[in-house]
Amino acid sequence: MKIPPRALIFDLNGTMINDMEFHIQAWTYILNEELNAGLTQDQVKNQMYGKNSELFIRVFGEGKMTNDEMEFWSMEKEKRYQQAYRPYLQLINGLDEFLKRAYEANIPMGIGSAAIPFNIDFVLDQLDIRKYFSAIVSAEDVEISKPNPETFLKAARLLKTAPADCLIFEDAPKGVEAARNAGIPCVVLTTLHARDEFPLTEHVVAFIKDYGDPFIVSLTFNA
Repeated sequence: MKIPPRALIFDLNGTMINDMEFHIQAWTYILNEELNAGLTQDQVKNQMYGKNSELFIRVFGEGKMTNDEMEFWSMEKEKRYQQAYRPYLQLINGLDEFLKRAYEANIPMGIGSAAIPFNIDFVLDQLDIRKYFSAIVSAEDVEISKPNPETFLKAARLLKTAPADCLIFEDAPKGVEAARNAGIPCVVLTTLHARDEFPLTEHVVAFIKDYGDPFIVSLTFNA
């Protein structure tokens, strides 16, 4: 990795906020109680990557749900998630200070997430951190979700920075794979997945529990 990085790209859920258990609970309810999928919670967890529509197709099969049905149930899931998580909404430890430090050093920052704008706006506006991000790439901005590299390559392009000069923050194996496919070094947050759940790590520069980690504290920027 080039030190210091010239731009930072953050995944959202599980990377900026520690909310993945709330997503698991919301998905488990919608898939099992509303749609009778009959999945265990671990099976639900394993399907939680990419766009919501892609998840529905993986679970129920191609053509089993209309686009309108997938959009309806996707929004029902997100409403349920937001209602449950709202009282606990906060940045992962140390991230607020890290964002301020990078912002004051004029380091461009972006978000590259498979979340829909409804959830991205929920986080950015409730926590009043939108000012830090000059590029936002959501599920609606790409054709194919992670592990395809489109999300991160588009974010790097919007930040006007070569991919190799960026640094990605991710928490999910598919997201880390997407960073690898994009040729971008990556820091992994172990908020939901243990270190041994990430098989492709040659581009990973650090595994951290939160942004108080010594790697983050020692990361310097050229102002």
